[in-house]
Amino acid sequence: MARKTTPKAVKTVARNPVTKPAANRIARKARKPTAKPKSPKPKPWSPEEVEEAFRRFEQASPTPQTELKSVNPYTLLVAVVLSAQATDAGVNKATPALFAAADTPEKMVALGEEKVRDYIKTIGLYRGKARNVVELSRRLVAEHGGNVPRERAALEALPGVGRKTANVVLNVAFGEKTIAVDTHIFRVGNRTNMAPGMTPFEVELKLDRVVPDKYKLHAHHWLILHGRYTCVARKPFCEKCLINDLCRWPEKTV
Repeated sequence: MARKTTPKAVKTVARNPVTKPAANRIARKARKPTAKPKSPKPKPWSPEEVEEAFRRFEQASPTPQTELKSVNPYTLLVAVVLSAQATDAGVNKATPALFAAADTPEKMVALGEEKVRDYIKTIGLYRGKARNVVELSRRLVAEHGGNVPRERAALEALPGVGRKTANVVLNVAFGEKTIAVDTHIFRVGNRTNMAPGMTPFEVELKLDRVVPDKYKLHAHHWLILHGRYTCVARKPFCEKCLINDLCRWPEKTV
């Protein structure tokens, strides 16, 4: 009699529906920190708010002045060139003796680079600045009859003179409505969101567009002094800020 056989039990293996590479991706994703939600974009200033800000600046200081010491347009030009990557206070310590010795381009050329270095050696980058001061003086004599030109292109063609320096000279010496954006004005424009920009030139163009014409002559000085003494880099004095209620900075303390 044939022996009855039964079919062999079939061993079943449960399959993981998630493959190993997929599991690794899931694990990495789980470990990845959740991105913080982006802060809402600050609201642009209205024309009325910009007008109010400069009305307050004017009321507090009707005729602001540059803190760089000079005796004529030429010495102003030299002082601004020397102030690059240096403080006005530091420049003012060196220039009185320099300008007593040479207050015209002709005298500065006669003084010579070595002696100019001796006068300004307390200022950062003094060797290169002495070279530029003597060379720009020589160019003023040779190309402009010893006078400081009133044209931006002619100013910027001089050694050591960039857009910011040209704007300061045009504004202070010649009464042009230019806005020279330095590190202080760049910070104020961006921090308050009055004139945000990635570069000083962008901030300058925005300020030129939003500042009412009647305030443009002194706008540069109001903004630089505000950034130098109130809206300082590390810990601004929001409690004494004239425009703290208008400012868009999310970290302001008032």
